Amino acid sequence: MTDHVGIIAGQGTLPFLVARGMRAQGKRIYCVGLRGQWMPGLPELCDEFHEAGILQMGKWIRLFRRADVREVTMVGRVSKQQMHERWAKLKALRDIPDFRTIDLWLRKLRHDRRSATLLRAVADDLATQGVLLIDSTRYIPDHMASEGPMGRVQPDARAQGDIAFGWPLLEKVGGLDIGQAISVRDRDVIAVEAVEGTDAMIARSGELCRARGWTLLKTARPGHDMRADVPTIGVQTIESLAKAGAGCVAVGAGRVILVDRPAVLAAADRAGIAVVGVKV
Repeated sequence: MTDHVGIIAGQGTLPFLVARGMRAQGKRIYCVGLRGQWMPGLPELCDEFHEAGILQMGKWIRLFRRADVREVTMVGRVSKQQMHERWAKLKALRDIPDFRTIDLWLRKLRHDRRSATLLRAVADDLATQGVLLIDSTRYIPDHMASEGPMGRVQPDARAQGDIAFGWPLLEKVGGLDIGQAISVRDRDVIAVEAVEGTDAMIARSGELCRARGWTLLKTARPGHDMRADVPTIGVQTIESLAKAGAGCVAVGAGRVILVDRPAVLAAADRAGIAVVGVKV
């Protein structure tokens, strides 16, 4: 296994956690920050840092091959909506897709833009050039959800009942490739996540359910490819849940990342929200 590893970095805190995990294992880190996505401070954690457009896969590959990087992880948010907008309305010359991305789009993605299809296509194309896309959770085991209550707040009887009722439904929703989260109160589904994302769904749940104490359930869909787009909850998620009146969040053990786990659990404890890992 090479000591040179790569990161393709999007938005948020997750690329920082992965970089620190790599560093703790003695790796040399080569990062490609996606233009308009990566956050300040990330380059300082890396041995080498370059910026490239979201639609410039050829450049990603050239940078990693030049640094003799054979394994990379893709982490951080990149909204699907933004991806489509960049195809539809390119705002600057630097955002123009390179030939490799255009070719991949025409061959595999023009008629199927689902996240799973996109990931497989990107991973397969990188592999043809000797760059292996690896499990994005490999370097952050301490930030994965574990089974059972994870904070000081315990789920009450209502939350336990809603988890038992809602979890099989969540698995069916995920299996249909609709979303990764649902909200439930008193064994009644409030909302189902779709393209809007979890935070927007949480806000909608709060508007639809004025009574406090509902439960958010979230996990990776069955057969989910853990190389990218792994479900996450962060401090912002907890703050949104508290504002919207939730009392519990249930997540798939080993299938959801707590982005900075100590901070997430501390925020949940302060808000009086139970965080529970469900065995899957």
